[in-house]
Amino acid sequence: MKNHVHVRILRLWGVWGGAAVAVACGGASSEAPPPSDASSTGPGVGVAAAPTNFTEQVALGQKLYGGNCASCHGASGEGTADAPRVVGLKEGALPLDPPASAKFRKTQFTTVMDVGAFVVQNMPPNKGGSLSSEQYFAILAFDLKANGIDLGEKKLDADLAKTLTIPR
Repeated sequence: MKNHVHVRILRLWGVWGGAAVAVACGGASSEAPPPSDASSTGPGVGVAAAPTNFTEQVALGQKLYGGNCASCHGASGEGTADAPRVVGLKEGALPLDPPASAKFRKTQFTTVMDVGAFVVQNMPPNKGGSLSSEQYFAILAFDLKANGIDLGEKKLDADLAKTLTIPR
């Protein structure tokens, strides 16, 4: 089973250069396949062209966060009783070491890629990997922007995510 998960992560990260943010909480049921259009915001929602840069990823990520993450992590990423803060690095969002109370996380978050690997495997809870890599990247871009990180006209991808250290 562990190898199956590893292969799934590699497929999402390697082929698509996927990344994710530790904020995906709701989303499609585990029976539904990942959306075929990379920019779809969820079942029954219209589709748009895939983002071509960070600004477009942030805009899509805002919609996806609202539909997939806010119910657990809060409308502004402030955290809830059910899930940790994902916005406000100085207030403890995305700490290097997993909190002792962490339900899913057991690894350090040094780079954006570390966050992405965790989220692809674990988020939404019990449905890891259920979003497309474009969707995970968009949510991650939105989260980065909400934490004051702006990549300008670059598009967030796996190669870039490996080089970005979470500021502490």
